[in-house]
Amino acid sequence: MSRAILGRKVGMTQIFDESGHVIPVTVVEVGPCVVVQKRTPAKHRYAAIQIGFEEIPGRKLAKPNRGVFERLELKPQRFLREVRMSAEEVEAYKVGDTITASIFNAGEFVDVVATSKGKGFQGVVKRFGFRGSNATHGTHEYRRHGGAIGCREDPGHIFKGRGMPGQMGNERVTTLNLRLVKVDAEQNLVLLRGAVPGHRGALVLVRKAIKHQAKQGK
Repeated sequence: MSRAILGRKVGMTQIFDESGHVIPVTVVEVGPCVVVQKRTPAKHRYAAIQIGFEEIPGRKLAKPNRGVFERLELKPQRFLREVRMSAEEVEAYKVGDTITASIFNAGEFVDVVATSKGKGFQGVVKRFGFRGSNATHGTHEYRRHGGAIGCREDPGHIFKGRGMPGQMGNERVTTLNLRLVKVDAEQNLVLLRGAVPGHRGALVLVRKAIKHQAKQGK
């Protein structure tokens, strides 16, 4: 069985559990995804399946990509991703099979991979949580500066990784161990407890939790 599926972030809301407590959840529309290709150890030296998400008109694809789908007799897909799995699991799939939200069950844990919101060029206070300088005693126009970055004559350069102003956000982020509160297989919706990276409508990859399974000895 596939361990991951592509989808889009719908947004956040809240639901109530049986005890009446409020649970903040993120709604994600996952799939349906189509198996486009298979990777086998004999031919590719690793085992995986390539899944496609979100059908688009063929004219919006480059000719080489369009030819791949025409040869496989599949409808063109906007996004393609590979999902690693064992060779036995790969053999259980055929090109053209559909993967839906039914691969998940309520109560289990998943990881979500997405691109975080871009926040543009930011200073060190917002980007790294610097304290900033004093607001009194002669401080002028340096309240949110990072201070001196010099390293004396030796070594005479700035070490890599020094916190400085720069681009913030718009990078690949993986949120681990989010609990699946509810799975609606008919509408291909899953409700995840907590926040998920990305803006509304962002492409996300939802996979079964890796570290949580290792911790439980699975």
